[in-house]
Amino acid sequence: MTSAPTSTLSPSAAHPSGTELLDDPQADPDLVRINLGDLARANRWFGGWAAVKHGLTRVLRQVPGSCFSLLDVGPGAADLSAAAVNWGTQRGITILPVGIEQNRTVARYARARGLRVARGRGGALPLADDSVDLVMVSQVAHHLERLGLIELFRECDRVARRAVIVADLRRSGFARAAFAVGGRLLRFHPVTLADGETSIRRGYTPAELDELLHAAGVDGMVTGRPFYRLVAVWRPRPT
Repeated sequence: MTSAPTSTLSPSAAHPSGTELLDDPQADPDLVRINLGDLARANRWFGGWAAVKHGLTRVLRQVPGSCFSLLDVGPGAADLSAAAVNWGTQRGITILPVGIEQNRTVARYARARGLRVARGRGGALPLADDSVDLVMVSQVAHHLERLGLIELFRECDRVARRAVIVADLRRSGFARAAFAVGGRLLRFHPVTLADGETSIRRGYTPAELDELLHAAGVDGMVTGRPFYRLVAVWRPRPT
């Protein structure tokens, strides 16, 4: 239940809660593509897109305008960017997405699905200060250890003009069990099933995510959402 590999964001290191296929930049490309397809379905059925939509709704209530650039950090299958574009169109809002991705296979897959993708890592975004309206970080945070995540949040704050949206997983034993059942019903690949449970073990409590935001120096508000999701939104600091 993740959309980007650790290698997208920071030098690889063994996560104490386990590793996943997309943490390995040398993973088999065919298996990566299968995994990304499963993850796109998980986003649709298990609350990934709903969490991002909640964040977008909160942001656009506060930020006037009808056209926004959107940076998708770790875009995975590019499904969330595409959903954001369609959601905006239905509301008379133009959303212009671009992705940042270091994993070559993932970047190629996202490009094939129509997203413009630049190579780079989230801890050192290859963008100028205040260069995009919105930054979206979906299901990436749980791949990182504390210092890497603080670095990512600071970088998102640096490049965003209007707002940052972070959506991730809330750690829960029940969520792991529910994903195991739901993933089998949707016939996810065994690797996706194993990685999904690892992702949830890597997730956060609201208090933990809130503490990390404050450690990064950003004033975000964390809210819980259905399907054991967390969403944090904040306005960037003036530069």
